[in-house]
Amino acid sequence: MKVLAVCGMGLGSSLILKMNIEKAMEEEGIKGTVEVRDLSSIQGERADFIFASEEIAAKIEHNAEVYSVKNMTDKKEIKEKILEASQRGEN
Repeated sequence: MKVLAVCGMGLGSSLILKMNIEKAMEEEGIKGTVEVRDLSSIQGERADFIFASEEIAAKIEHNAEVYSVKNMTDKKEIKEKILEASQRGEN
């Protein structure tokens, strides 16, 4: 499973999101990679899922399934969404 953590500049909030996604994946035994990208560099990038803030997620046009995150420091919210993504990826 390949996940992109996306924010406007590819710094700051996407790094926080990346760390929280990786932690949730580790805790749940989900195998995959998480990479940080800025909004303008995701086109042509292969990914299974994209995680971003609600504001950024609304602007994303990509083949990957996009998950919007209300609070990038809310580990419970991120874990719920990564579990959902993992289950969808298995189907």
